[in-house]
Amino acid sequence: MRRRAHAASDLITRINVTPIIDVALVLVIILLVTAPLLSVADLPVDLPLAHSREAEDERNVSITRTAGGELAIDELRVPPEAFAATLRARLARAGDPNVLVVLRADSSLPYAEARDLLAKARAAGARRLAVATRQQTKEQP
Repeated sequence: MRRRAHAASDLITRINVTPIIDVALVLVIILLVTAPLLSVADLPVDLPLAHSREAEDERNVSITRTAGGELAIDELRVPPEAFAATLRARLARAGDPNVLVVLRADSSLPYAEARDLLAKARAAGARRLAVATRQQTKEQP
């Protein structure tokens, strides 16, 4: 009986990590793409038009109010009677007293109701308030 001699260089002694790194990078990309979509409630809102939206881009807490009366704080839908307590808890969780609170209200919402929501947010402890708008597009003549 003859034994075959295998050269030491033919043996695979390491795990090939290239496929693991490829999968990890794909998962990181998916996370980076989907993370911004999770911070705002999926309630349909028709925002009013404006020239600037810097405040919405830097927001930390989002209050969403639909034309049908539905209310959400970030991604959490809340009943109107629990709005102040939920917002107070969310602001305390943020830990920063200067968290920007953005009101995303439907454009058909009466101004008085939007003003009341902003007043309730200030009473709940919000110091910085903003109103979200859609970017107005310039029409070509």
